[in-house]
Amino acid sequence: MQGINKELFTGELVHLVALDTDLYSKAFSRWSSDSEFLRLMDTGAARPHSAKAAKEWMEKHLENEDPSNYFFMIKTLGEDKIIGDIGLDGIRWNHGESFVGIGIGEREYWSKGYGTDAMRVILRFAFTELNLWRVSLDVFEYNPRAIRSYEKVGFVHEGGVRRILHRAGNRWDLLYMGITRPEWEKLEQQ
Repeated sequence: MQGINKELFTGELVHLVALDTDLYSKAFSRWSSDSEFLRLMDTGAARPHSAKAAKEWMEKHLENEDPSNYFFMIKTLGEDKIIGDIGLDGIRWNHGESFVGIGIGEREYWSKGYGTDAMRVILRFAFTELNLWRVSLDVFEYNPRAIRSYEKVGFVHEGGVRRILHRAGNRWDLLYMGITRPEWEKLEQQ
């Protein structure tokens, strides 16, 4: 039997910490001035957000802490710098499943394994602490970097919606991916 992982929220490059609305709203405001970041995060039209607006939105959504949501800031281990966010959203306890979302806002941490490491940590939390059966996500077809990252941690392509997104004069697919606890356990044993 495996022992209890004393560092549940720590990976090789990052650790997940509770949302601090003051710190996070300032970081998110800075990230939201990057239109590429916004276009990777949301289907809505890209628009910058002030720190005040971001803080008010977060406080409103955190006001009645919903037990079906777990949101974290992603911080680097070395510098303890906020580089993004990750969370399990809309957990359906009766089915043991949830949706996961992640965003790395600091460009200098893109394509260096930080997002992949954060996803490994949240999956460990989801499957060992929350006892979930599956975790799902969606990703835009025009985000191959994220798709590769999700594949690295074991997510499997499950389908999608063809040409639903309109960006920069093109139509793009929205892809669905998922991972089950047995699939994750098999990868963890390797």
